[in-house]
Amino acid sequence: MGVTLLAVDAGNSKTDVAVVRGDGTVLATARGGGFRPPAVGVEKAVDALAAPVTRALAAAGAARVDHLSACLANADFPAEEEELTAALRARAWAETVTVRNDTFAILRAGIPEPRGVAVVCGAGINCVGMRPDGRTARFPALGRISGDWGGGWGLTEEALWHASRAEDGRGGRTRLAETLPAHFSLPSVYALVEALHLNRIPGARRHELTPVLFGTAAEGDEVARGLVDRLADEVVTMAAVALTRLDLLDEETPVLLGGSILAARHPLLDDGITARLAARAPKATPRVVAEPPVLGAILLGLDDMGAPDPARARASAAYATP
Repeated sequence: MGVTLLAVDAGNSKTDVAVVRGDGTVLATARGGGFRPPAVGVEKAVDALAAPVTRALAAAGAARVDHLSACLANADFPAEEEELTAALRARAWAETVTVRNDTFAILRAGIPEPRGVAVVCGAGINCVGMRPDGRTARFPALGRISGDWGGGWGLTEEALWHASRAEDGRGGRTRLAETLPAHFSLPSVYALVEALHLNRIPGARRHELTPVLFGTAAEGDEVARGLVDRLADEVVTMAAVALTRLDLLDEETPVLLGGSILAARHPLLDDGITARLAARAPKATPRVVAEPPVLGAILLGLDDMGAPDPARARASAAYATP
């Protein structure tokens, strides 16, 4: 196939780009910074994509390609997908453009055909599912206002809530009251909350407390274990709802687990997810996805273009772990 594909996987922290021939041959790749339209606006966010896209196109010896498959963070609603599609079309990098939420890239990267469900838990939590007929299942994934619970930010907030109440007497005992401030070499939860509030500890460093929570749970703390159990419940609930929406609950279907928290393979969380998924969706097969999301953007683009199976196999082989 002489057609060419530009694949973009743009997350909050980094962007990966690939230029691929229609036969699945990867011609060039590039990496750039994060993609954050809510923080900087759509045009500036797309401006940030221009650098890695331009490098990849130049390395591939192409000024323009046939199709752009863009899997983008913060493309949560159809209206956002339409706005981003228009912005990318205006750059004239490709004849045609398809925009999807970046969670679809994680899902498609780990399955041989567009059929399955993925739950991603990193800073936040999200879930998507797809079928070969084009049907999808998804959630807004905007945090508590859209009914979500979990992710590193949510877990840290809950852990601090319990620790604060344990220290001042409003809540029950938990070792989190000692382990959380100790991570920052502080004497109390009060001192930790003050440091966060006054930005002596940058807010972005809150994510460092998530492993502390899991470590405290592994030591047997009931409150910490309760939060881990609640996250396992949430992961399985999202997966089961997506499977139900797609009429896949009674079929053998892959459920991919991705994001920094699920990829960390915390034993308590792994065991909790496996047991709950077996009870709610016995035919689902869970697996932590190891393939890079940009491969998912490539495979989705090849799907869009009607590429043959050998093209997808060739692209997947290019990203196979040695």
